[in-house]
Amino acid sequence: MPPLLLRLVAGTALLVTLTAQASDFGPWPEGRSPGEIGRRVTANFMPRPHMMLGKDPVIHYAEVCTWYGALVFADLEKDTALQAQLAQRFEPLLGADRNLIPTPQHVDWTVFGSVPLEIYRQNGDIRCLALGEWMALRQWGEPYGTRIEPRAREHQAAGRSWQTRLWIDDMFMITMVQAQAYRATGNRVYIDRAAKEMVYYLEQLQRPNGLFYHTPEVPFYWARGNGWMAVGMAELLRALPADHADRARINQGYQLMMSALLSHQDPSGMWHQLIDGPDSYEETSGTAMFTYAFITGVKEGWLDATTYGPAARKGWIAVTGYLDADANLREVCVGTGAKNERAHYLKRPRIAGDYHGQAPVLWCANALLR
Repeated sequence: MPPLLLRLVAGTALLVTLTAQASDFGPWPEGRSPGEIGRRVTANFMPRPHMMLGKDPVIHYAEVCTWYGALVFADLEKDTALQAQLAQRFEPLLGADRNLIPTPQHVDWTVFGSVPLEIYRQNGDIRCLALGEWMALRQWGEPYGTRIEPRAREHQAAGRSWQTRLWIDDMFMITMVQAQAYRATGNRVYIDRAAKEMVYYLEQLQRPNGLFYHTPEVPFYWARGNGWMAVGMAELLRALPADHADRARINQGYQLMMSALLSHQDPSGMWHQLIDGPDSYEETSGTAMFTYAFITGVKEGWLDATTYGPAARKGWIAVTGYLDADANLREVCVGTGAKNERAHYLKRPRIAGDYHGQAPVLWCANALLR
């Protein structure tokens, strides 16, 4: 082969190799491949009883997030037996255990609809479509129930969800059920609503540095709260049509946040309980959420692979190192309400196996497999 042609072939081979490395983030250390981790965390999920939402006898949103992640994992792995098992887990909720389904009167309750919508997408169960779409529809329209926000009718009049409360958690909860309704039905009204809501939250809550206070009145950059926002933007951009009028604005907010997160990632690959607080503990649920947003951005071509690819890989390896022998994620911050006191966040206990942490590990595995 002539020397010039040989050099061209070698250069092409190198380019293909570099592209593959940028897209799959591997090779993985032993036991850290997304397929292995996803299977372990899903196996952890399957036998567990339902997690209840505080004193309310309804299923907790964190279980919903984990269930959704397990369903997507089974679909990506083309594991029909696992898909059937996960759908069967839902079957009692369509009958004797229907009282465990949250009423869609609050963001933490309405996100439940994302699970039946995913089951419908996978197996065509029309009962799940009806339930999930009903929940997505109730997020807009007339306020009702016992958990109506003070400004509900003002938001309704402006075309926003009456469940709007301007907590950063909301931009996962609202985005997921509306995006899932769009994926299941193809009806753009759902994704238009999600995009409009996201733009409003970005305008109201994102700080000039790209991060988000827990609420407008609580000026602390809590990791998991910001994680909900990071994942919510990534999920919305994944679902949003390329020609959507709000796409550029949402991408702008996403890019600003990703740059800020990159600057705060610890050399270990982790992020801290307070993103800008190196004196706070390394926290796993927020780390997994930020890692998901990085992986998705690189995979989709929104983020520079040479910059964010290594950071995503480092985050994945770091956070999966916190899984114990039974695939319970350690160092997960407990559920945390907003409080205008820094010590409140520094002192929050950490637990193992909580769905707030199990879910985003599954999402990361799915993003790597996708």
